[in-house]
This record gives sequence, structure tokens and C-alpha cells, in this order.
Amino acid sequence: MTALDQPAQTNHPTRIPFPTVDEIARHCHQSAEPETVHIEVHLPGPIDPDRLRTAFTEALHHHPRILMREAPGPWYRRRYEWEITEAPDVEVVTFPPPSRDALKQARTRTLTRTPPLTASPPIRLEAVTLPCGTALLLTVNHTALDGPACLRILATAAELYGGKDNSPTAPPTRPPDPAEPPTDTPSVWTPPARVAPGTPDPSPGGNGLLLTELPVPHRPKGSPYTVNDQLMVTTALMIAHWNREHGAHPRPMRITMPVDDRPRGTDMPIGNGTRLVEVTFAPDELTTSLDHRMAELLHRTATRTRALKALPRPQLGHGASLLTTPVVPVAWRATLTRGLRKAAAPWTSTTLLSNIGRIPYTLDFGEPAGRAHAVWFSAPARMPRGLTVTTASTAGKLHVALRWSRTLLGPGDGVHLRDLFEHYLHTTEQTEAHPK
Repeated sequence: MTALDQPAQTNHPTRIPFPTVDEIARHCHQSAEPETVHIEVHLPGPIDPDRLRTAFTEALHHHPRILMREAPGPWYRRRYEWEITEAPDVEVVTFPPPSRDALKQARTRTLTRTPPLTASPPIRLEAVTLPCGTALLLTVNHTALDGPACLRILATAAELYGGKDNSPTAPPTRPPDPAEPPTDTPSVWTPPARVAPGTPDPSPGGNGLLLTELPVPHRPKGSPYTVNDQLMVTTALMIAHWNREHGAHPRPMRITMPVDDRPRGTDMPIGNGTRLVEVTFAPDELTTSLDHRMAELLHRTATRTRALKALPRPQLGHGASLLTTPVVPVAWRATLTRGLRKAAAPWTSTTLLSNIGRIPYTLDFGEPAGRAHAVWFSAPARMPRGLTVTTASTAGKLHVALRWSRTLLGPGDGVHLRDLFEHYLHTTEQTEAHPK
């Protein structure tokens, strides 16, 4: 018997003040570039609409923190608040008619239509029939929830739907933390590089998206770095190469990396639970002649990322915590936050790399739908970053999502960046475990 066999406890409706991450996101919402998280899960077989709708709705009740909407309040209130509801306000699960472009259209909706905060829950699930199987697409309002939390809910739905155990697997064993502190860390006080403009998409507003599947990169046994470090180096080299091609002046590269320490069981806290750290690279670390220095670069990156992960820090830093202190009306804080965000744009990191890692759930929906063989995530790519990279591994494959602002890049640019990413990911494999 699993924890899902136990019925959820019914609580009286309650209100919860917006945490720091939620409030900052609420302040900075822009309809032109929606803050949605897109999750796409591919199953080998067909799925039954009624069973899926029932299972997903029941999963929401097993994780009642997701059944929430923004509570109304006067302009002078000190906080935004979430109101927990007893049931969904809207139909959460939909089934678009099968067509040649059904998947493409569903992806477009995930990038352009944000589930409103005023209706519980701020998440939508579309089940798209494919020639071979089913694609489940979740659209998440990032003001309220992040990708790992929503994946937990989908895993619960899979277990309720198919009766298969979807308990999380143990996280992979990591190499021991290095004893030495990071050295030669580039300064964080210099404005970082921006992704050079390509050929903007003529489509109005929103984000573009490209999904690809690659082999999980090989690491020599005993390597002091992880696959996440390889992905970090790959992303930095990809953008450095792109910027050189487009004549951009070399600047330090700064990459935002979400860190998630939450458990993955049914008791996983639901909401925005990651904290953000920034990994910096000096321009001379990302030159083209890397053959004899790749091991050194990977080792440096591993030292930096581990030090950042171990450093106690609020989710968005101390400044965000100060901005959300409820000493004045929240509407005043919203105006201040938007102004500071605009002023700080030149210091915003170059890009965001969100590595979900190995998917800890089987996501097995039973027969005939089957077990997920591909899972993609994509994170919002609003300006000034304009580009995000999100990765996850399933069934021995690395699933990569490149997402960009249409005001910065176009579909052809996405294809070229994908090719660069694949090239440099392969380059990280051609190295020894330790620098010479």
C-alpha cells in the first residue's frame, strides 16, 4: 500500500500569504511574455479521457496546496494571499480534437496562454492524441508553481490512473564535495554578456520553443564533476560561440541555476520551491581552443556549483526578501519592484539553465497508455535574458528544451543553437576525469 491509498484530509478553506517568489513574480507579470512553465510527457499508447480526468482531479485533492486562487483584497492590503479551495473552479483537463497540427497548437498554447490566478488551480493539462501514443502537456502559471511540483502531481495522477507504483527513485550518488574552496571566480559586479540578437520571429510576442533528444553525456568513472556541470559548461560555450558569430564584445557569462532540495515523495511541498544561484564564467574560459583545457574548465565549474549549492541563501536573495516585507501596501511595493527590475536589467544573468536531472518517477499509466519515454520541461524566456535551457533525462535519453523570446530570436536561430549545444555537449565527453 502506498501513501496514495490514504484519502486526503478535508480542511476548511484557508488563506496563505504569497511567499517571496510568488509575490515578485506577481509584481513583474507581463501579458506579452507569459510566465508559464511547460511540461510535456510522451506515452507510447492511448489514454482514456474519463479515467485521466478522474485521476488528475483526484491527484489535485491529494496535493491540496495546488487548489488555490488569488484572494481578492483592497488596494491597500499589505500582502497578496492564496485562497485554498475545496475543488477546482474550472475544468483542468482537456482533450483537443486529433489533427496533424494538434501537438504544435497545444505547445503554442502553453507558451501564450497563462492559467489565470483568479481560478483554482493555476494549471492546465491537455492530452493530445499522436499517431503513436499520447502527449500530455501541462501549462503552469509560474507565479504559483514550478515544474518539479507539477511533475509530482502528475506522478500521483499516473499512479491513480494505472495502479502502478510511481514512488520516486533514490537520487543518484554524487562524488564527495571537494575540500578546496572555489578559486578564480569571476567578479559578479560586472554586467554580464547578453545573448546576441538573431533574426526575431515575426509572430507577435510570446516565446518560441525547440525540443530535442540527445544521449546523456558520458562521464569518466571517478569524475569530480556531474552531468549538471557538463550541461553548465555546454550552455556557456554555446552562447559564447553564438555571440562570437554575431560580433558581440566578450563579457563575463553568468548563468542562473535553480537548486531544489525538496523531497520527491507525496509529502513534497507544492509551490515555487527552488532557490536561484548564479554561476559565472570569465571570457577567457570560453575560448575556442579548449581541447587541452576542458577538464580544467569542468573541474572549476564543479567547484563553483557545489560551493553555491552549499551556501545558505534566500530563494531570490536578500534583496527580494526585503522588497516583500509587508510594511507598506503591496501595490506600492509592486511599483517599486518593477522599477528596480527595469533598472537592474543590465545585471540580469545571461541565461538560465534548469537541469531537472533524472526524472525520479516512472510515470507509468498502466496498459495501454504505458510508461513515459520522453519528458520535456521549458522555463520562461522573457527579456532581458531572452533564452532559457531546460534539461531532463528519461529512459537513458537527455531531453533538452530551448525556449526564447520572439523579440530576440527566431526558429532558425533555435535550430543553430540546438546544433551548437549538441556539439559542445559532445566536447565535454572528450576529456579525462582530472585536469593535468
